[in-house]
Amino acid sequence: MADPQAGGGFADPAGTWNKRFAGEDFLFGTAPNEWLREQAGVWAAGQRVLCVADGEGRNSVWLAGRGLQVDAFDIAEVGVAKARKLAARQGVQVDFQVADCDGFPWPQAAYDGVAAIFIQFADPALRERLFARMQQCLKPGGVLVLQGYTPKQLEYRTGGPPLASHLYTAAMLREAFAGMDILTLREYEADVAEGSGHHGRSALIGLVARRR
Repeated sequence: MADPQAGGGFADPAGTWNKRFAGEDFLFGTAPNEWLREQAGVWAAGQRVLCVADGEGRNSVWLAGRGLQVDAFDIAEVGVAKARKLAARQGVQVDFQVADCDGFPWPQAAYDGVAAIFIQFADPALRERLFARMQQCLKPGGVLVLQGYTPKQLEYRTGGPPLASHLYTAAMLREAFAGMDILTLREYEADVAEGSGHHGRSALIGLVARRR
């Protein structure tokens, strides 16, 4: 969601996202992503989950409220500061870090789950590294929940990068996660209302996959 790296079209990704998160409002709202809400039953209270590029904390804070042990990181210190305030307001604990995708330590086989929601700042090279690290940090049996936009989103322009190379297809995700057991892979359209950042009819894809 908020760790674009240079491949996202930004010369200064941290600065870009700090500006986007600078307002009082939450750019993507404070409610969790709907795909994540629907799929979160794959994890049980007490399990450890990582939220990748978590922005202002809407997903990590919600998961912590479900009794999960949650780690989260984002490149934007302004976003992370707002996430910490949101967690305090909700009375939950999340271990937040300010880091980009290459700088995060990625502990091996440490997590029961990974949530990767709209992380399409990543160009193909970064995406390959990121997808590999997400798999490696899962314990055997750990589950990844991922959502992104498909190329048809370029017609809707209601969120996400205007770059076809950053968008997901079912074939791409099947190949990228071929070493995992794919539990759910669905392309669909829906009306999204996630703050001002994601709003309107959207072309979506959702993945749930388990590490072997």
